[in-house]
Amino acid sequence: MSDNHDCSGCVVAEVSRREFLRDAGIAAAAALALVSAPSRLLAEPLRLIAATGRGGTMRSYAVPSADGVSIDKDNEVILVRWQDAVYAFALSCPHQNTALRWEDDHKQFQCPKHHSKYRPDGTFIEGRATRGMDRYAITKSGSGIAVDLDKVFQQDTDGQEWSAAVIHV
Repeated sequence: MSDNHDCSGCVVAEVSRREFLRDAGIAAAAALALVSAPSRLLAEPLRLIAATGRGGTMRSYAVPSADGVSIDKDNEVILVRWQDAVYAFALSCPHQNTALRWEDDHKQFQCPKHHSKYRPDGTFIEGRATRGMDRYAITKSGSGIAVDLDKVFQQDTDGQEWSAAVIHV
């Protein structure tokens, strides 16, 4: 067998053990992030939205066309259309103000910090919180809805207003 391979023009990559281990660690971290991403994505909001209008403390939104959850991160508002009703909630958990997450597979909100859970209408299910999600005052405004960021109702202290903070569609 003759040796017809001349490697004088070949590029030889010399990688130190340290560089190899660093690169392997980065690749492993990236692979782990990709594998765990679907479970994190399920906990994220279904739709990100922005207010279509603003005036003082009022924010205007289109009426959601179907059941689901929409988040306006800029104004920290959660809009929910659920079983022919529309609600506007504060984005943070009433227990310790951690941003809530929507779990579409369970059709509920969950606080990632202490695992309090809430129904789509904001009613408390279980966890460390002691009340439902805080609701904003909401009214029909032309073909849309208006949310008053200055009027937040707590289920335990503003029960009547909290129950009335809903639009039926």
